[in-house]
Amino acid sequence: MNINIQNRTMKKMMTALVLLLSMTVGAQTYTNHYPKALTRLAEKWVKKGEWRSGFTKAAPAPTVNPVEFYIQYHRNPAQWQALFQWLQSTDLLAIPSGRMPIPGTTLTVSVEDGDNWCSQDDLRAGKGSESHYQKIDFMYVVSGTEGFCRLDHETSTPLSDYKPDRVEYKFQYDRLQQFTSIPGTFNIMFPCDWHIAKVKTNAESQRLRVLVIKVDYKL
Repeated sequence: MNINIQNRTMKKMMTALVLLLSMTVGAQTYTNHYPKALTRLAEKWVKKGEWRSGFTKAAPAPTVNPVEFYIQYHRNPAQWQALFQWLQSTDLLAIPSGRMPIPGTTLTVSVEDGDNWCSQDDLRAGKGSESHYQKIDFMYVVSGTEGFCRLDHETSTPLSDYKPDRVEYKFQYDRLQQFTSIPGTFNIMFPCDWHIAKVKTNAESQRLRVLVIKVDYKL
């Protein structure tokens, strides 16, 4: 097979993949089921680090959905590249707390200094859950340890009407996936990640600094 035929074959395969994504991703916004070939492709891409744009401060946490990361990055590369370049070039401990634009982009970052507040009793009472339709939460712990929960889709249902890009949920405590995030890793909460942030951990101190960057979710 000559090079031209190989190139045409590759283009056809990529076109088919894009078509598959366009048909499935919208329907799978709130699920975690993907074709195995796409999952392998995304995992390889994340591991290779083509997304980094020179960013070396942290790596994706094991809880980051590689398929959603792969799809959203390729649908919106400019924002993701700007995000990682800003993180790399900025002293994240020195910047003031508060909400600010990332220069030269349409992105906004919230620099939050505070404490984990959501206790296990709060979780049992059904507090703190959310997800978003229009935005992706990129969460990077600069110092301290942040606790998270991710809700089970099968046993969780919307509890509130859609507010400006926020939905709350009724969920079962015993079906929560609980995990922590520390400096050197980041988490990304896509619309399919119904989640609870700032959950109290077993760390001696609950104090932390975390950055939350809102990235556009592209259908």
